[in-house]
Amino acid sequence: MSKLWGGRFSKETHKLVEEYCGSIHFDWILAEYDCIGSLKHIDVLKKARLLNASEHAKLAGGLKRILSSIHEGTFKPGPDFEDIHSYIQHLLEKDPKVGKTALKLHTCRSRNDQVLFDTKLFCLIHLLKTERALTSVIESLSSLATKYSTLIMPGYTHLQHAMPVAVKDVLGAYITMLERDEARLLNAYNGIELTLGSGALAGTMISAKHYKLPAKDGLTKPVNPPDNTLATVSDRDFIVEILSVLSIIGMHLSRLCEDMILWSSTEFNFIDIDDAFCTGSSLMPQKKNPDVLELMRGYTGRLYGNLLNVLVLLKGLPLSYNRDLQHDKEPLFDSFAVVQESLTVLAELLLNIKFKPENLSGQLTDESLYATDLADYLVENGVAFKDAHTIIGKLIKSKLKTQTPILSMTDQQLASIHPLLNPQIVKKIIDPKHSVSSKRSARRTEA
Repeated sequence: MSKLWGGRFSKETHKLVEEYCGSIHFDWILAEYDCIGSLKHIDVLKKARLLNASEHAKLAGGLKRILSSIHEGTFKPGPDFEDIHSYIQHLLEKDPKVGKTALKLHTCRSRNDQVLFDTKLFCLIHLLKTERALTSVIESLSSLATKYSTLIMPGYTHLQHAMPVAVKDVLGAYITMLERDEARLLNAYNGIELTLGSGALAGTMISAKHYKLPAKDGLTKPVNPPDNTLATVSDRDFIVEILSVLSIIGMHLSRLCEDMILWSSTEFNFIDIDDAFCTGSSLMPQKKNPDVLELMRGYTGRLYGNLLNVLVLLKGLPLSYNRDLQHDKEPLFDSFAVVQESLTVLAELLLNIKFKPENLSGQLTDESLYATDLADYLVENGVAFKDAHTIIGKLIKSKLKTQTPILSMTDQQLASIHPLLNPQIVKKIIDPKHSVSSKRSARRTEA
């Protein structure tokens, strides 16, 4: 196995140890970012006069050829290498246009610093990719809300009928959640600083000024020297923060999925999910199952597990770098992949949701949905709210006991509950449009 170390050892590494310690089976994902980092590193070496112009050109050419193979999809990491860093070093050494100049690439460099740069650049790129995918879901929800802007449905607390609400406001609730997630993604992005120059832990002999590099050629941010080299190489706070944000996104998606699973059930029957986004049963011919939404809901547990994995990994680690940190990447890569794939599928699924107005209207005939509106009417006419609450509670109790709809109660029956109640008033109030339009406290209702 090709390695970036070994001079002080008298024995070959045991095969079991090589297999146990190797990471190339997952960290090959960082190949592109490793090449970009190496291109920046040789710029530093050139500025520090540790590489001449010819040597810099040879290394830059070799790294760019590797980058091209990655972009073209022909890059195939070899399994007999410790990690992606050693494999790229190997490719440069075997490149006839680079030759022995490749041996200078690792000057003033440690994998401790190198892998941190690679991982941070990976995160920056994928935070923006995730944000774009999240925006697509928000746009799909907004499109659905616009399509059904006049539709009203029962609102729920404790999964019990509460008050009528606009469908656009229910969808808007999830838009608001995802917009908060969008802000969290961008906050995590803004919190990441790209650095070079930490070395293994104590820095390098190169002046800090040479590590200042502009944001170009594959970088989304400029590179700076570290403030504290020990803190830098051991820092994985940004991964914890990202996994936390991705877990919150997963939680919000899970809640949306749960609502749509309920709404698509026979008992609710509020929406129809397009056949192209459902699956069937191997035994029951009639089944149309919302498996996509169920899987998405289930993935949330995996996202939580990835977050907890890294939190436990970091607990009690002494300064500075420890090999335990190799285990931070698989949870990170997995969570990004899960969330991005879920968002991509959900954005399309939402565009193919159809609400069923007739079934929603049927649910809105439940007069208990308007109990608070009736209490508000009494309050507006001078009744203390506590008394109004009791009065309307008695009205609902009478309705249930006598099996008489409130809209069918006579003047006398309503007056026996309270003199302010009469058939004309209750008819006006027990109306979904009136109920929704009477709620004016949200900022969106301000003139």
